[in-house]
Amino acid sequence: MLLEGKKHQDDRGVITFNNDFDASQIKRIYTIENHSTDFIRGWQGHKVEQRWFACMKGSFEISVVFVDDFENPSKNLTIQKYLLKYDVLTYLHIPSGCITAIQAKENQSKLLVLADYGLGEINDEYRYSLDYFK
Repeated sequence: MLLEGKKHQDDRGVITFNNDFDASQIKRIYTIENHSTDFIRGWQGHKVEQRWFACMKGSFEISVVFVDDFENPSKNLTIQKYLLKYDVLTYLHIPSGCITAIQAKENQSKLLVLADYGLGEINDEYRYSLDYFK
């Protein structure tokens, strides 16, 4: 689900904001910077944890799959794709039960990631090969 951000510009500069985003569930914050635009980080995700992504610099394509069975997922699940850009503070909510593949679309892109569990709080990381859902 996308929470659309907005931008305001005047003679003082630019403010990007998202007044609809509720950060009360957030316990951890980090950033991702892929080493090249050819690299795709994924497939990985969580049965229980949620994530929120926002692009801070450049742009990212985020591919999302709702997993039917984390131990043996169907290989033909639908892949939803989202493009996040830095120009407004749009958040992409990745609910529990999803996995993602993340690709920077521009050099030096930076992605903000927010999580609702602390590091090591639960054991809930699942990874699959990049060609699993093709």
